[in-house]
Amino acid sequence: MFPRSDDYLLANQRGNVTGKLLISDKYIFNDPIPANGAHVGLAPKGNVVGSWQRECKDYQFWTTTDEDGYFSINHICPGNYNIHAWVPGFVGNYWNEADITVTSGFVMDMGEMVFEPPRDGPTLWEIGIPDRSAAEFYVPDPNPKYINKLYLNHPDRFRQYGLWERYSELYPNEDLVYTVGESDYAKDWFYAQVTRKKEDNTYQGTTWKIKFKLDSIHLDGIYKLRVAIASSTYAELQIRVNNPNTNQQPLFSSGLIGKDNSIARHGIHGLYWLFNVDIKGSSLVAGDYYNTIYLTQPRNQSPFYGIMYDYIRFEAPPTNPYMMDIQTTKCDKMNKDPKYLDDTR
Repeated sequence: MFPRSDDYLLANQRGNVTGKLLISDKYIFNDPIPANGAHVGLAPKGNVVGSWQRECKDYQFWTTTDEDGYFSINHICPGNYNIHAWVPGFVGNYWNEADITVTSGFVMDMGEMVFEPPRDGPTLWEIGIPDRSAAEFYVPDPNPKYINKLYLNHPDRFRQYGLWERYSELYPNEDLVYTVGESDYAKDWFYAQVTRKKEDNTYQGTTWKIKFKLDSIHLDGIYKLRVAIASSTYAELQIRVNNPNTNQQPLFSSGLIGKDNSIARHGIHGLYWLFNVDIKGSSLVAGDYYNTIYLTQPRNQSPFYGIMYDYIRFEAPPTNPYMMDIQTTKCDKMNKDPKYLDDTR
């Protein structure tokens, strides 16, 4: 039996690591606060932040922090590790590059560790909840032919067959449009950006729109669009700003990403991705006209190719987080230039 073998290490042959995790985001709070409910783990040494997600050959040891940010990871097998963490409610990964060599009876207190989530400027708008899941978005009712009665009135509404087909029924001709300040992501943001089934039983890629207004802009500033993805399956994310022409080179392309197959397996998350896109202030418009961000997923070979978004945030250029008064400039010239304007006000 394995518990009696030499490979099964007893408690006194293992080690423990303790510590406290804090979060620092000066655009939200002045001083670091405890990371309540954070996921903290020891994983084999990696060479990039988030490497623990792809590590599958060795042991990992995880726990969650208490309300004061304290954690204790116990019964760790001897080996070389780094500390990783992620915090519900915040984008990005924490990675402590310090080498931790665990031996029999090893006990180590890491003290206070501070996680600084990615942040350039104040939030102008956001969609979703940064929790590495798409569960907060709109999950449609299943086709009555496919209903799994075990999951009726169940919080995991996504555990139903054929939900991906509902997108084509809800959006037979035009794709999803989300208007900041008017739309509700729980009702208006489909849980997965999937392909659309055509009448000839082929599929086409889709382009979602995010529409928003800005009272004023920094002409010389750099805005930041952060797109956190909860899952991707043989997909590509292309991003364009105030440019609906999908034949032109996008501002950003993720390239081919993901093999999670979450759509087909009735899942709601997979491998986590975070993309940070710079947007020049000169490409935006202020006033009564809408800016539009186009999210295109062009790959169309299967109904299961697609993206599940976790969270999207649009940030203003960096400013003094203690002042929070953004010095802006009206852009009357661009407001009147048709090439920058969306077709809907």
